[in-house]
Amino acid sequence: MSHLASRTPYATYDPTRHLLLTPEDEEAPARVARLRALGIGQSPLPAFDDFARKLARTTRAPYSMVNFIDERQQYFAGLYTPSDDQAPIELGPAPASAQPGRVMARDHGYCPHVVVRRKALVLEDVCDYPRFAGNPVVDEIGIRSYLGAPLIDRTGMALGTVCVVDLEPRPWGRAGLETIKAMAAELVEQIHRMEQQQSGLL
Repeated sequence: MSHLASRTPYATYDPTRHLLLTPEDEEAPARVARLRALGIGQSPLPAFDDFARKLARTTRAPYSMVNFIDERQQYFAGLYTPSDDQAPIELGPAPASAQPGRVMARDHGYCPHVVVRRKALVLEDVCDYPRFAGNPVVDEIGIRSYLGAPLIDRTGMALGTVCVVDLEPRPWGRAGLETIKAMAAELVEQIHRMEQQQSGLL
């Protein structure tokens, strides 16, 4: 554990839970201000839901999110789940708890790590990583694999993430990593266009 701790100097450790490390997020107040200025991160946006659907189809993942994170929680301004439409995703019946809502606690899931690290994260099987296997989403939702990348805007701020998850291990590989990074860059450009439209520059 000392090796893990040495690589996560800004993380907190709760000894009552198995290696549940949630990174401290010193940028959160500035991020919240930036998100408010952009008018995103507090309510669903159809454009982000559409993007989440596109992301799910591109990666053939059953769940995908456009996720913005503040000091206390995560908000899925864009969300795709298997029940959203008849997308060609082959899955058996998912437990009711696997249908995520729009809000999730900050200590659930892996997007807070992506935002703080400012780097994409590939977990083909979360159970292979002791640091991540103890996360509540594993037992509560049944998440077994994760692929996410940060949304870093023109100011250098990590606004949030785009991510996909599956209830089964997935061999995302290098192709998955490059795909999620490219999709994150695409969404950042979309956010910049939204900002320009708000400013009357387009």
